Amino acid sequence: MIFSMNTINNDILKIILSMLAGSIIGAEREYKSKDAGFRTITLITIGSTLYTLLSKEIADGKDFHIVGNIVVGVGFLGAGTIFKSGSNVLGLTTAATIWISAAIGMAIGAGQYQFAFVTFIAMLIILFGFSGIQSIIDNRNTDKYYKICIKNNKDSFVFIEKLLNDCNLKSKQINFGKLDDKLSFTFKISGRISKHEQLISLLSASEEIISFEV
Repeated sequence: MIFSMNTINNDILKIILSMLAGSIIGAEREYKSKDAGFRTITLITIGSTLYTLLSKEIADGKDFHIVGNIVVGVGFLGAGTIFKSGSNVLGLTTAATIWISAAIGMAIGAGQYQFAFVTFIAMLIILFGFSGIQSIIDNRNTDKYYKICIKNNKDSFVFIEKLLNDCNLKSKQINFGKLDDKLSFTFKISGRISKHEQLISLLSASEEIISFEV
């Protein structure tokens, strides 16, 4: 296949644009100390652009196997950033960022600059601007999983219910266990962040509570 100078210059521009977009997105992840940070996101965006360009050149834009495999490969990378910590699942935003960054790179590689630009701006608004909105939502209502170990007596469950009612929190019992003179409860508890902090303070101060995890 013969490459014209105009084609090469245009493709180089696409690589540079994808590097710029990826570096800005990656900088936001790096600033928040995420596993997939500045260099990782930039490389993913550039790689997606390059594979899209190669797909167009190799098969004249008629064979989309390479493009399809980009999605598979990016999904594998995204899955590597998701992990479970206790009852919480972490890394979902970073995985989604990897996914969208690859899509932006593919759009640039395909010459769909408007799609790439609009998606890029929308992504920055979500990553930078929506954090405050999410904090407001979480402050009003957030779910946490508590594993509470308490001394075994007939009023153990009533004691925990009273703590929850005093903190104005809603709860759903997930699990229950008994070992010797100890009872273990797992609750999904919902309410304001300040109320969760109040509950943690009460649990820490109580002599009835042997241990707890959040």
